[in-house]
Amino acid sequence: MRQFSNALVLGAHGGIGGALADLLEASGAQVVRISRKDQDFDITCEQNIADVMSGMGDTPYDLVFNATGFLHGDGIMPEKTLRQLSKEALTKNFETNAIGPALLLKQLSLTMPRSHEFVAVSLSARVGSISDNKLGGWYSYRSAKAAQNQLIRSAAIEFRRTHPKAILLALHPGTVASALSEPFAKSGLRVRPPQQAAQEIHSVLQALTFDDHGRFVDHDGKDIPW
Repeated sequence: MRQFSNALVLGAHGGIGGALADLLEASGAQVVRISRKDQDFDITCEQNIADVMSGMGDTPYDLVFNATGFLHGDGIMPEKTLRQLSKEALTKNFETNAIGPALLLKQLSLTMPRSHEFVAVSLSARVGSISDNKLGGWYSYRSAKAAQNQLIRSAAIEFRRTHPKAILLALHPGTVASALSEPFAKSGLRVRPPQQAAQEIHSVLQALTFDDHGRFVDHDGKDIPW
C-alpha cells in the first residue's frame, strides 16, 4: 500500500482539499496547504504555481493534489441551454478547470526530479466524459473538464519518457457537500461529506501502481470512459 510523507494540496482551505489534507496529516504526512483564501493563490497564474513549487525544498513532494475548480460564481451558473452560453462562462471555466491544471503539469515537469517517484492528481468530473454524455447542458464546465482530461492524458505520455516514476491521474470525486455543490444539493444527487470523500480518495491513492498512470477514475478507483 502506497504511503505519502510529503504532500502538496492546492485548494486546501476547505471541502475535499481540506479534508484530504487533514487525513494525510493524521496518517503522518507533512502537508503543505495552499489556497486562494489563505495565500491568495490563483491556479490560473503560472507565477503563483512556480512560486509554490520553488518552495518545495530538498525533499520533493510524493503527492501533488489539485483540488481547485470552478463550477459557479460571479453570476455564472451551469448552462441548461445554448441560449445561456457566454464567453465569460467559457473563459472562467477553461481558465480554472483546464488552463490552471495544465500550467501545474508544466511546472511539475520543470521542477520534479526526473528519477523521483510521485503521484499528481487533479480533480476532474464525470460530466467531462465525452462518451458518457447523455444529458447535454453544462457546456462550459463539461468542455473545460474534458479539456483537462485530454491535457492530463497527453502529459502522462510525455511524463512516461521524462519522469518514468510519476503517476498522473484525473479523478472524479463524486458529489461532495461544499460551496461548489450547494446549489445542486436538492436535485436528488447523492451528496457525501468531504471527510467521506477524502477517505475514499485516499484509499484510491494508496492503491495506485505505475499501471494507473494516465487514467481517469472515480472515487472508487473505477475507470470512467474518456
